[in-house]
Amino acid sequence: MLLEARNLRIAYGDATAVWDASLEVAEGEIVSVIGPNGAGKTTLISAIAGLLRWNGGTLRLGGVDLARVPAHRVCAHGIALVPEGRRLFTRMSVEENLEIGCYVPAARAARDATLERVYGLFPILRQKREQMAGLLSGGQQQMVAIGRALMARPRLMLFDEPSLGLAPAIVDDMFDIVRRVREEGVAVLLVEQNVLKAMEIADRAYVLEQGRIVSSGVPSDLLQQSHIREAYLGV
Repeated sequence: MLLEARNLRIAYGDATAVWDASLEVAEGEIVSVIGPNGAGKTTLISAIAGLLRWNGGTLRLGGVDLARVPAHRVCAHGIALVPEGRRLFTRMSVEENLEIGCYVPAARAARDATLERVYGLFPILRQKREQMAGLLSGGQQQMVAIGRALMARPRLMLFDEPSLGLAPAIVDDMFDIVRRVREEGVAVLLVEQNVLKAMEIADRAYVLEQGRIVSSGVPSDLLQQSHIREAYLGV
């Protein structure tokens, strides 16, 4: 198993945001985490990315105990995050933003090959490589954020609400890109409020509510559960 979380508890001071969460992501899998606003999805993915420390439980990547890995070294172990809201350096060029993703020495050594790989996935970015990132459309900015994460040559990519703020016409394209990332050999953990799209591309999914994982399984089975159909699909 590539990623293993066991009984993970994450708190902000005395306020617990995630309770005893257990989940797994295998090599080559897309795993979705769905749930309402405030359920703890971003908190969970931030802890996996090394941005937050957890207060209990275990988290392993490829058998490595991430509790023993300093936050600034998590990326070097093979995890890259595509954050909610993209968080680009808007006054830097597209290519400068992409290059920020390969600061880890091993990724820096493969910079040219990985950059070609990113431009192969997103030809529009090659055309706009010298343009300031802040002048791109929302969809193009999301491509830069995904490309920046790929520049780290990760084993696991974490997506935090990748469709947020995008025009409906390009949301389908964004989920196709997530599929293409998996086809590149990278496992995906996807946090997403667009339940149908998240389920459509996932191999497995977890439902997070009020900080607790309340259900998990293959998407087709989960979508048959009356609670999920009522809460997330309005059926």
